[in-house]
Amino acid sequence: MDEVDDLTPTAQDYLKVIWSAVEWGEPPITTKGLAATFATTQANVSDTMRRLDAQGLLIYEPYKPVALTELGQRLAVQMVRRHRLIETFLSEALGYGPDEGHDDAERLEHAVSDKLLGRIDRLLGHPDTDPHGDPIPGDDGGWRPRTDTTRLVDAAPGRYRVARIDADPDRIAHLGRLGVPAGSFVRVEGQPPQLYADLAPADAAPFDLTRGDRQAIRVRKMPYMPLRSRGRQSA
Repeated sequence: MDEVDDLTPTAQDYLKVIWSAVEWGEPPITTKGLAATFATTQANVSDTMRRLDAQGLLIYEPYKPVALTELGQRLAVQMVRRHRLIETFLSEALGYGPDEGHDDAERLEHAVSDKLLGRIDRLLGHPDTDPHGDPIPGDDGGWRPRTDTTRLVDAAPGRYRVARIDADPDRIAHLGRLGVPAGSFVRVEGQPPQLYADLAPADAAPFDLTRGDRQAIRVRKMPYMPLRSRGRQSA
């Protein structure tokens, strides 16, 4: 089993979710977490884990987090690349909003050919990230865990770039309406910490974010720029 197309759609989905769980430096997903993700029982997840273990795709031990083998990781990255390129195509070529493309990409990723995927990649100019700010793995399968970000809920005062928003369509739409999309620059100030648009004046109102919003947003620290300098830069 050397190609991702040799896998069942269920196996493809499991590998993708297991890989994505650790991409941003989070702990490996557990059987309980997988059951919640796929809306099934832990017993069903354990049965699937045993099958994938027998196929050499992961290492499964009861009551321990799942670990992908080298083969499993390679195939998982292929699935992640498929999903993120398709979702970017739906956004940039077909006008899907960042909260609309996820479900259709989930359906299409199981059927797309490498030839079509390659043409999509070239058409889009080999994009680096998808509409949520998630990096698109290269066709060489290279990747590394992202450890240079923090969740906004844990961010200290400073200037940041929104690196990623969890792919929950309702929350993505909500944050888009507020003006906090992936790729935007923001600043955290005050006590308790409040989030502001990066170039907003000092008397501007902060974004009205819930704790769930702050938990969903990952940010990357940027160099600090005093308000006076920001004003001159934007003039």
